[in-house]
Amino acid sequence: MTATGRGTVSAPPLPVVLAGARGHGRWHVENIRRLEAQGVLTLAGICELTPLTEDEFGGALPEQSPDFGALLDSTGARVAVICTPIPTHTDLALTAAARGVHILLEKPPAPSYAEFRRMADGVAAAGVACQIGFQSLGSHAVPAIRELVAEGAVGRVVGIGGAGAWVRPEAYFRRAPWAGRRRLNGVDVIDGALTNPLAHAVATALALAGSTRAEDVAGIETELLRANDIESDDTSCVRVTTARGGSVTVAATLCAERADEPYVMVHGTSGRITFWYKQDRVLLQRAGHGPEETRYGRTDLLENLAAHLTDGTPLLVTPDGTGAFMQVVEAIRKAPDPAPLPDGAWHRVPGEERRVVPGIDGLVAAAADTLSLYSELGAPWALPAHHLPKEVSTR
Repeated sequence: MTATGRGTVSAPPLPVVLAGARGHGRWHVENIRRLEAQGVLTLAGICELTPLTEDEFGGALPEQSPDFGALLDSTGARVAVICTPIPTHTDLALTAAARGVHILLEKPPAPSYAEFRRMADGVAAAGVACQIGFQSLGSHAVPAIRELVAEGAVGRVVGIGGAGAWVRPEAYFRRAPWAGRRRLNGVDVIDGALTNPLAHAVATALALAGSTRAEDVAGIETELLRANDIESDDTSCVRVTTARGGSVTVAATLCAERADEPYVMVHGTSGRITFWYKQDRVLLQRAGHGPEETRYGRTDLLENLAAHLTDGTPLLVTPDGTGAFMQVVEAIRKAPDPAPLPDGAWHRVPGEERRVVPGIDGLVAAAADTLSLYSELGAPWALPAHHLPKEVSTR
């Protein structure tokens, strides 16, 4: 314990083990270093099947081991950050929970609803804290938008739209054995546009709809397609009917003509609110007023987890608070395999080794703007939506 300038005592840094330090895990390394410099955390260990070198890590390495449980034991970790392939999430989270280690689990939390429930129920039974890594839900814009809606700033909400038009080269789908796969060696992966790279659009739209728990979902329609030579979808849309009677429609592609910032849009009877969630930027447009743009701050989810452990600050993204998102993952998992787009519906960009679907940028925006699916917008390659059977359990 260390004395502070005000005469109080601050908690010692929480020892953290990071599982998965390559790829997106590099972001977590830098974030942990940032919090280490603030005296919040200390990186006690890294779990990788192939150990990192000092050159890769950029300095002296902490303890390393391919055995996650043994590393948690030897380091005395209080927190585990899990940034590993999607099918490993549940088992690694339960390994940490069994040792009383608190968890930041990257999104998507699991590849199926059954695996999600196994993780969430196991973590709850162990009595450890678990934060799911939807960083956009740490944005201060989320409560601000909810307050605007509650005040009636845009009238009665008629629906939530979401749009993600991203560019990914063909090499993106070769970055790991599980990339672009629905299943690998008989195990669910479900690495599609809506469930992984643009999962934040789905989760954020559901959050703004006030429908984050599994029981908040009444029905789901999906349209899953692919231009790339993969199993999963790279161009898709989903519409969620909520238990309260509203709808959430999100369209996404990794085959955009031009990369754009993803956003979520709240449609009201007298205006709308657009939230570019990676930028924490909000545009309010309403009758009788000029457009109002505001930028907000953001609470880091690992920092929030540390604050929860030291002073009881509420967690921002609990497992049960991602149940509705996991119902979407389950609907995509149960849907027919994504249909390949016909050859004339896409082309390669010379020199860039990526596939583009002409007109998809406008379709993605139109879906978010009108709350329509691709088939309803007249896309010539679209197929009828697949409906998730209503008997899917929320437990």
